[in-house]
Amino acid sequence: MSKQYQIVILGGGIGGYTAAIRAAQLGKTVALVERDKLGGTCLHSGCIPSKSLLRSAEVFTTMKDSEAYGIESTGITLQFNRVQERKQKIVDQLHKGVEYLMKKNKIDVYLGNGRVIGPSIFSPRSGAVAVELNNGESETLVSDHLIIATGSRPRSLPGLNIDGSKIITSDEALVMEKLPQSIIIIGGGVIGVEWASMLSDFGVEVTVIEYEDRLVPLEDTEVSKELERLFKKRKIKVITGAKVLAESVTTEDEGVTLQAEHKGSTISVKAEVVLVSVGRQANADNLGLENTDVAVERGVIKVNGYMQTKEPHIYAIGDVNGGLQLAHVAGHEGILAVEHACGENVHPIQTEMISRCIYSRPEIASVGLTEQQAKDKGFEVKIGKYTFKAIGKALVYGETDGFVKVIADQITNDILGVHMIGPHVTNLISEAGLAQVLNATPWEVGQTIHPHPTLSEALGEAMLAVDNRAIGM
Repeated sequence: MSKQYQIVILGGGIGGYTAAIRAAQLGKTVALVERDKLGGTCLHSGCIPSKSLLRSAEVFTTMKDSEAYGIESTGITLQFNRVQERKQKIVDQLHKGVEYLMKKNKIDVYLGNGRVIGPSIFSPRSGAVAVELNNGESETLVSDHLIIATGSRPRSLPGLNIDGSKIITSDEALVMEKLPQSIIIIGGGVIGVEWASMLSDFGVEVTVIEYEDRLVPLEDTEVSKELERLFKKRKIKVITGAKVLAESVTTEDEGVTLQAEHKGSTISVKAEVVLVSVGRQANADNLGLENTDVAVERGVIKVNGYMQTKEPHIYAIGDVNGGLQLAHVAGHEGILAVEHACGENVHPIQTEMISRCIYSRPEIASVGLTEQQAKDKGFEVKIGKYTFKAIGKALVYGETDGFVKVIADQITNDILGVHMIGPHVTNLISEAGLAQVLNATPWEVGQTIHPHPTLSEALGEAMLAVDNRAIGM
C-alpha cells in the first residue's frame, strides 16, 4: 500500500521543515520523513544547544569580571549540570514549536528511516520513499517531487577512532555531564573556535591544533590574526600549521596524548579529552540513491542552481549538497527548491551575499569576498577599517577588541565584502548583507544615520573610512 503526496521531504532539519511549511503554504500535500527528532542537527546537536552553552559561558565570564562594572560579587561558582538543563529546556521548547508548525500546516510526519526506491508498481519513475517507521511498521510514499534534506554529521581524521569518552566530537561534547580539566581541539575552523572560546570561559585549559597556517582559514586574514591574538591573550594555546598524526594518539585513564608535525619537527600534546572538529560530511549514503540517476560526487549530491539533481523531480538541499554548511542557507534552499518545483519565479542563490557567523568571544561575522579573494579575482580594492575601541557603546559594554573591515571596488565603488570581529557582530552583519543585495556603495551605507550610541556605528564609520571620510578616526 502506498500513500500519494505532491511533495515528500526526506529529513526534518531546518532545511526540511522549512521546505515543508513553504510547500504547505503553496497548497501542496506534504509528507516529511525524519528518523530521529524534528529540528535536525541545528536544533538538537548544533546551532541552538551550542549557542545556549556559549551564552552561559559569556555570563559566567562577565560575572567573574563584575568588579570592572562597579559590582562586587563573591562565591561565583559554575553549576554545569544547570547549564546543561537550561540548554535542554531551550531545545525542548523549540522542538515543541516545530511539532506545532507541522500540525498547523497539516504536514504528515513519518518518524523512521527513509530510502529512495526506483521505478516500481508504486511509481513509474524513481523517487518514491520506502519508510521503515520507528514503531516497526512500514510505508511507501509516492510524490510528484522529492526533496532530500538529510544534513551532515561530524567528520573524523582517517585512523582516529571516536570513542565518545576520551576522543569526542561536538555531538558528545554537547551532552557532557562534567567539564574536563583540559582539552585538545583538533581543528580551528568555525566549530573548533566556538568550543575553544566556550570551554576556556568555563575554565578549561584549551589547546587548538589547526592544519592550516591560521585559525578560521576561510575568513579574512586580518580577522584570523586578531582572533589568534585575543585567544592567546586569554591563555588559549594555538598551534597552527600542524598535522595531527592519527596513529600516534594514545588514550589512558588520565587522558589522551597525541603527536603532530609542526614546523619540521614532531611535537607531543596531552590533555584529558580530545575534541575532533575537522568539518562535517554529508549524509548522502544509505539513502537508496543507487536506485536513481542522482549524481553523488566526493560524498555530496550534485545539484544545479535551483537545487535540482540529475533527476529533475528530485532536489537536494542543505549540507547534503555540499554547499555552505549553514542553517540559514539550508532553510533558504528549502524554500527555493519548493518554489521551483511549484513553478514559481525564483532566482538561484548568490553565495557571495550569504552572511556567515562565528559565535566565539569575540564574535566574527562576514559577507562577500575577503581582501585576498577580491585581489585574486582581479579587483583593484580599497579598504575601510574602524576599531571598536572608538565606539562609545563598545566601551559601555566593556568589549572593545576587534574591528569592522569593508572591501570595495576602487573602480565601481561596489561593496565586495564586509568582515567584522568584535562584540555582537553577528547581529550587525545583516545590514552589510542587505547593502550587497541592494548593490549599495560604501558612501550610501555611510550616509545612513546610525543611532548613537550603538555598536552599529562601527559599520557606518568603516564604510566612510573606505573614502577616508570616517569622523571618529
